[in-house]
Amino acid sequence: MLTQVLDRLRRLLGRSASTTPEAEGAAAPANARAPVFTADFTSTRQWVAGRSWAYPNGGPTNPGDNKLDYLVPDPAYSRSGTFRARRRPDGKWNAGLLTTEGSEEGFMVRTGDVLESRVRLPSELGAWPAIWTWLDGDNEIDVFEYHPDNPDLLELSNHVKGGSRYHRDAAVGHGRWVDLKVEFGSRSVVWWVNGKQVFADRRGVGRRWRAYLIVNLSVCAGRYHPAPEAGVSEMAFEVAYLRVIRP
Repeated sequence: MLTQVLDRLRRLLGRSASTTPEAEGAAAPANARAPVFTADFTSTRQWVAGRSWAYPNGGPTNPGDNKLDYLVPDPAYSRSGTFRARRRPDGKWNAGLLTTEGSEEGFMVRTGDVLESRVRLPSELGAWPAIWTWLDGDNEIDVFEYHPDNPDLLELSNHVKGGSRYHRDAAVGHGRWVDLKVEFGSRSVVWWVNGKQVFADRRGVGRRWRAYLIVNLSVCAGRYHPAPEAGVSEMAFEVAYLRVIRP
């Protein structure tokens, strides 16, 4: 009889231990950190190609920002995750851009979100790849910008409340794969490169910030960075993945 009572107590204690708040909390981070957005660049529900209100009148050109881009919706320029630019006879460059602005799903990042991506950098002078955010002429956070004339440098910028960093890194260079992570904190936007925290701006985006995503390959016109060399007719950069986690 005593043995049966002891066995029953052990079973009860085992069940209660497995359902304590601590045990339940141990599994919570995996669910809480599940992506709320995983980029499918082929999806016309997620992304609009070749048009952005970050460009005057939605595009296709933006010479005021010293760009030679001529945005095109052709899927060959962006939908594979390889963002391309090709020289046109008129001196402009057909270029790939995708944005969630105006898409059927209309996804927006917001305060507290974490964006993760893996990109392969271009090597051609004049290439200007970027992942950034935009809404109503503002709310721009540059996850990264890159110019091959500074091969080891990534530009990381908060245009919402100010703050930027020119991050030099021996692991950054022509044709290199780079892992990027950005937390859009209310009081500080924090950047990681290849798993290492490299910049916390201590400015943040505020509590109610939100913005659309843009991924694109621009082409420099030569004012701030060299324009493409005469013999170059094509350039590209790759995005292996892009996801947003909402804790």
